[in-house]
Amino acid sequence: MYAILVYDMGEKRVGKMLKLCRQYLTWIQNSVFEGEITEVKLKELVLKAGAIMEKDEDSLIIFKSREERWLEKQIVGKERNTTDMML
Repeated sequence: MYAILVYDMGEKRVGKMLKLCRQYLTWIQNSVFEGEITEVKLKELVLKAGAIMEKDEDSLIIFKSREERWLEKQIVGKERNTTDMML
């Protein structure tokens, strides 16, 4: 599946969440990640994120799609990090 993950964390937890999310998805902009991920890996990511989060202060939002091709992405302004993989 293709996922877009967005988080809003307290300042003390941002670094830990950034490090965790980079293990699973591609960083594209400040607290935003995207990429192909299996259902099992996504559940693992959410479980680990839950251990970092303060539930009454932080939030994690995940948008899921079967495939990237079903999403239309429009970028206005500077693209922070391209998701194109060059070999």
